[in-house]
Amino acid sequence: MSAEATTPSGTAGGRRGGRRDMLRLRQLGRAAVLRTALRGRLPDAIEHLAQAHRRHHPRADLGILRRAYLLAESAHRGQFRKSGEPYITHPLAVTLILGELGAETTTLTASLLHDTVEDTEVTLDQVRAEFGDEVGHLVDGVTKLEKVDYGAAAESETFRKMLVATGSDVRVMSIKLADRLHNMRTLGVMRPEKQARIARVTGDVLIPLAERLGVQTVKTELEDLVFAILQPEEHATARELIRRHTDRPDPLARVAESVRAVLREAGIAAEVVIRPRHVLSVHRVRLKRGALGPYDYGRLLILVGENADCYAVLGELHTCFTPVVSEFKDFVAAPKFNLYQSLHTALAVDAGQVAEVLVRTHTMHRVAEAGVIALGDPTRPGEGEPVGDDAERGDPTRPGWLSRLLDWQRQAPDPDTFWTALRDELARDREITVFVDAAEEGPLQLPVGATCVDAAYARHGQDAHACIGVRVNGRLATLRTVLHDGDAVQLLLAADGSWGPSPEWLDYATTPAARIPIRRWLDSVQGGADEPAADDAPATALVAAPAASADPPPPAGPTEESAAVVAGAPDAPVRLARCCTPVPPDTVSGFAVRGGAVTVHREDCPAAADMTAAGRRPLRVSWRSGSVGCRVTLHAEALGRPELFADLTEALAAHGAAVLHAEIEPPREHRVRHTYTLRLPDASGLPRLMKAMRRVPGVYDVTRAARLQP
Repeated sequence: MSAEATTPSGTAGGRRGGRRDMLRLRQLGRAAVLRTALRGRLPDAIEHLAQAHRRHHPRADLGILRRAYLLAESAHRGQFRKSGEPYITHPLAVTLILGELGAETTTLTASLLHDTVEDTEVTLDQVRAEFGDEVGHLVDGVTKLEKVDYGAAAESETFRKMLVATGSDVRVMSIKLADRLHNMRTLGVMRPEKQARIARVTGDVLIPLAERLGVQTVKTELEDLVFAILQPEEHATARELIRRHTDRPDPLARVAESVRAVLREAGIAAEVVIRPRHVLSVHRVRLKRGALGPYDYGRLLILVGENADCYAVLGELHTCFTPVVSEFKDFVAAPKFNLYQSLHTALAVDAGQVAEVLVRTHTMHRVAEAGVIALGDPTRPGEGEPVGDDAERGDPTRPGWLSRLLDWQRQAPDPDTFWTALRDELARDREITVFVDAAEEGPLQLPVGATCVDAAYARHGQDAHACIGVRVNGRLATLRTVLHDGDAVQLLLAADGSWGPSPEWLDYATTPAARIPIRRWLDSVQGGADEPAADDAPATALVAAPAASADPPPPAGPTEESAAVVAGAPDAPVRLARCCTPVPPDTVSGFAVRGGAVTVHREDCPAAADMTAAGRRPLRVSWRSGSVGCRVTLHAEALGRPELFADLTEALAAHGAAVLHAEIEPPREHRVRHTYTLRLPDASGLPRLMKAMRRVPGVYDVTRAARLQP
C-alpha cells in the first residue's frame, strides 16, 4: 500500500493538523484541571474532540464523552507526565487521534478511560457500572496487567495479551495504536537508549499491525518518528531533500491540471490533488532509484464517487497520456488483506519522467486512511437489520492473518518463540486463498509464499504430522511446493501411525502455525533437543513415531520397533532417531531423554556428537538378532533416460521394498536424482538392495539419506 503523510481536501488526520491540535489540546488540558466543568455542558478541554467527532458522526451523543472525561480528569488529577504536563493530556490526545480518524463514540469513551484502571484507584467494575460492558471490555483489553519495561520479553508478553484482546475486538488495538503514537510524539523526554528500545519495538510490531489494520495515517507518522530516532542522519537528509523540493514549484501541479482538464472534458466528476510522500517514503525511493527526480516527492490522488468511475478515470488516463504498464495494479477488484482498495498506475511525462497516480472513491480513501477505525463495530447489526445471534454480521476486520496469529499464539511455548514468530508473520503483507480437502470446510487464507506443509497444518493442525503427500490442482506435488491464489490442494495422510514430520519440513514451512508444532514434535522424538534423564533412570521407549495406528496390528515377530536393546535393560523400549535413521547393522548408541525414554543414534550422527560434547552420557545399544524390518530413505544418482523410474521401482519390488514416498528432481545437465523412502521387511537386505539399484543401467551411485524424507 502507498504510504503518504497528509490527507487531501482538508480531511482530518494529517500530521500538520494533528500537531496544531496537540498544541491546542495541551492548553485546554491544563485549563481543564484548573476549573470545574459546568453541569450539562461539555468541558472546554473536550470541545475540540467533540468537533472532530461531529465531523464524522453528526448525531453522536456527546453526553457519555463528557462523563468519561470528568471521571478520567478527577482520577488522574495530581498525576503528571515526565514532560511536566498534567497526565489527563495523554488520554485526551489519544482520543483526539481516534476522533480525527472517525472512531465511533464507544471507542472514544474507552480511550478517555484507558489508563484509569491501570494508573488510578478506579476499578474495572466501576467502569462497567458507569459506562456499560462494551466500554469495560475495551478498557480491560487495553489495560496492562502490570508495569513493564520495554525489554524484549516484557514487550512480547504485553503484545501477546494485546493480540488475544484484539481477537475479540479490533478496537482494542486501535486504541493501543493511538496510545503508542502519542507516546512516540512525546518520546523526547526519555533517555536516548530507552527511546531506541521503544522505537525498535514500535517498528517491529506496532507499525506492521497498523499496516494490517489499514490505519495508514497512524502507520506513516509512526514510521517517520521511528526513522528519526533510529536513523537520525538519514532522516535529516530526507528532510533536507523535501525542504529543497518544497522551495521550488512542484511539477506535479502541471500534471494535475492536465488531468483535471481531461476528466472535465470526459464528464467525470473527480477531485485531483497532490499527495506528498512522507519522510521515510522519500528515503526509500532514494535508496531504490538513486538520485530523486522532480516527480518523486509525491503522487497524484484522484477521488471519485463510484467504483465504476475509478475504471472510467483509468481509461481516460491511459488514452490521453502514455501509461507505464508495469506500474499498474488493481486493488479495487482484488483488495489487499487490510481492506485497502485503489487503482495504481503511472504516466510518462516530461523527458521520460514518471508521475505515479492513485485512483479511488471517497469511501475507499477513508478506509485507506483509517482502516478498521473507520468501520466502528462491524459485528453490530446495521440500520434495518434484525437483531439477534443469527443476524450478527461477519467481522471484516478479523481476516485470516489475525485468526492465524490467535491460533498459533496459544501453541507458542515461550515469549521468545512468540516474539520471533510474530515478527515473521507481520513481515508478510499479502495473502492467497486456497481450497484444501473438503469443500464444506471452506477455503484457507494463507500468506503469500506458503507451501503445502503450511496448508496441511492450517487445515489439520497436529494431525498434519501424518501427511505423506499432496495433489495440487489434481497433480502430484512435493510438500515443499509453493501455493498460488486459487490452488486446489488434496492432502494425503498416512493411515498408520508410523509417520511424522521430517526435519526438512522446517526448511519450507513458512508459517508459525506449521513451524511450532513441527519443532515440538521433532524435539519430542529426536534426542537432540530433549532434556537428559537422571543417570540411574531406567530407559523406557522405542517408537518410530508418536501417533497411534488405525490399522490392525502387524503379525507377531521382530520389527523395527523392537530392533534395538539397551545394555543392562533388555526390556526397555527405545526410539530410532529420525535425524540419522539407524538400521541394522549400523553402529549405534543411545541417550536417555525426557520421560525416561532412550533415543538411538548412529555413532556418526552430528546430533549424537553434540549431545556427547554437552555432557550427555551415551548408553550402549545393540541390535537384536533375527530378521528385523526397517524404514530408510535412499538417493539414486543417475543419467536421465526413458523408463529409468520403471526399472528402479522394479528393482525395489524384487527385493520386497514397499515405496512409502518417491520424489524425482528435475534433470540437470542430463543427470537426475531419485529419492525413495522405503519400508524393508528385513534390514539385513539393505546392502543387497542398494547393490541391485546400482546395477540398473544409468545409475552411478546410491546412498542413504541422513534423514527420512516426507
